[in-house]
Amino acid sequence: MTTGGTPGDILVGTCSWTDPALVSSGWYPTGARGAEGRLRHYASRFPVVEADSTFYALPSERVSALWAERTPEGFVFDVKAFALLTGHGARVGALPADLRPPGLDPGAWLRKSQLSADAVTELWQRFTAGVAPLRGAGRLGTVLFQFSPWFRPGARAREYIEECQERAGTPIAVEFRHPGWLTPDRVAETAGFLRERQIPLVAVDTLQGLPASVPPVAEVTAPGLAVVRFHGRNPQWGTGSKEDRFRHHYTRDELKGWVPRVRALAERSEQVHVLFNNCCAQASVQAAGTMSQLLAGRPDGHDDADRVREALPDS
Repeated sequence: MTTGGTPGDILVGTCSWTDPALVSSGWYPTGARGAEGRLRHYASRFPVVEADSTFYALPSERVSALWAERTPEGFVFDVKAFALLTGHGARVGALPADLRPPGLDPGAWLRKSQLSADAVTELWQRFTAGVAPLRGAGRLGTVLFQFSPWFRPGARAREYIEECQERAGTPIAVEFRHPGWLTPDRVAETAGFLRERQIPLVAVDTLQGLPASVPPVAEVTAPGLAVVRFHGRNPQWGTGSKEDRFRHHYTRDELKGWVPRVRALAERSEQVHVLFNNCCAQASVQAAGTMSQLLAGRPDGHDDADRVREALPDS
């Protein structure tokens, strides 16, 4: 039994098992600090993880096959869509050489609009091929499309979401970073659009009251899956470096408020993925462990103390 296991089909984990802050924190024991050892150790503690490396570079079929081989049956990967497919920029060097626009420095940033239609089609094909081994092994949960903060609500954006669903060739989930999708006057329209297409709307936890804060809307829009991502409650959300935006240690009380909401999602969907994206040493795995305890009805963490202590050593 994994530490992340909870009643029903609620799977708890983190948004990366390779984050440098986690790798250097000492959470991985001696002998489990190589690529294979880290993944096997993580998968012995939690039943789900998000692969975030695919946001920065196209996934590799070989690597995806290794991920499947190194994890037990029932373990699930949610895979982030490549940045250029979600309205973000990417380094030229992140593209395969034959897809790079001529004359650009590998360190330069580019947008999808700078690619030819044929190159974009090839980009989609290589992405889907890259995750195919996970899907074939039954390890692929969903492909997460985390759209950029400038992906504004509107007809063209909705058409692009439909295009993503068609081109991905596998179930997708959508997270919005533009708050306009979930304002009180638009949230019903957004949820209805996704519900008609059976695309999960990713619920997010961030500090509220900031210009970039996304409302923490937890709606089931697909019968098969609901997803919640905890980004931390740092006041620099939407600004500053990645480390600044996501640095946060969740308290038990902060997580308690989500327990009934996660359980309500589980009542209306076949599976719920609860993923922690708060970086800073062991903050994400500690929060995932605490949430697992709360969902399992262990509010004080007294039960299974030895297993919890093993999974969450002192930092």
